Amino acid sequence: MQHYLLEPRSGEPFALVLRDAVELVPGPGEVAVRIRAASLNYRDLLVRAGKSASGGSDAVMPLSDGAGEIIALGEGVADWQTGDRVALTFFRDWISGPFEMSYHAAARGGSCDGVLSEVVIAPAHSLVAAPPSMSFAEAATLPCAALTAWHALMERGRPLAAGETILCLGTGGVSMFALQIAKAAGARVIVTSSSHEKLARARELGADETIHYLETPEWDREVWRLTGQRGVDRVVEVGGPGTIERSMNSVAAGGIVSLIGVLTGFDPPKASLFTLVKKNADLQGIYVGNREMFVRMNAFLEQNAIRPVIDRTFPFAEASAAYAHLEGASHFGKVVVEV
Repeated sequence: MQHYLLEPRSGEPFALVLRDAVELVPGPGEVAVRIRAASLNYRDLLVRAGKSASGGSDAVMPLSDGAGEIIALGEGVADWQTGDRVALTFFRDWISGPFEMSYHAAARGGSCDGVLSEVVIAPAHSLVAAPPSMSFAEAATLPCAALTAWHALMERGRPLAAGETILCLGTGGVSMFALQIAKAAGARVIVTSSSHEKLARARELGADETIHYLETPEWDREVWRLTGQRGVDRVVEVGGPGTIERSMNSVAAGGIVSLIGVLTGFDPPKASLFTLVKKNADLQGIYVGNREMFVRMNAFLEQNAIRPVIDRTFPFAEASAAYAHLEGASHFGKVVVEV
């Protein structure tokens, strides 16, 4: 059996190396999963660079998002059978209920081993059934990006309602899942990007309005114009410090800004938060979601025939190239490694 490890290097980013490994046997309450596909998230670049809060200083098996089939059951496992098609959860032990900081200790691909391996041993409670209509590659895109978008729009606070308007920043995995979920819920969607080609593809997926933010640097003013001086009900905010001010300007009275990513860096934002006060708007932090949310999301995706958008797939031996492709930021949707 083989698996990848991120191994520390003095003064340098972690090195991604392929190693031979002893194939383990599942213990009580565990299953062995033959991984068929894994997908990358921006967080994986942060873990490799040593900048992730859920990463450590020791070697770790990378990537949080994977799907495959169960090949062996440990003692006492009754909810699964060999041959079941499954996806693994991002937070191994967050099954239901509100988030607790202790769950960070088992965030796959960072503080505990992830899924970039031919076989993974996992607690039985940390799996969900893969949607029957999806390939392993498609199911592997769901644990982080899809569930983050679902949590932001459909679980936290009030669910997105038909007729509401959302703003998706960029065309990465979270934003494209948010677009698809929002359209299925009957919402209007505005998408930003620095690429005309990506904006055209977003329109093909159902985006109602698009904004090229390099050509329209004051894109919050354009959002205001497109919404008849009202603003949007939701913002899927993946930029962080560099975009949060315009996101707050874009949100409507009583709206919600879901802060998900930090693509513009970790420096403190300089924006005044009074914008939220005068609008009676909410700013909420979203970090993936729990297993019960995952199950509800999968039912929604199946009911609405939503298929993940995969930009490109790489073979297992070329995992380093998949990292490089994600880092190059030319992708539209998800980047996948087939195992």
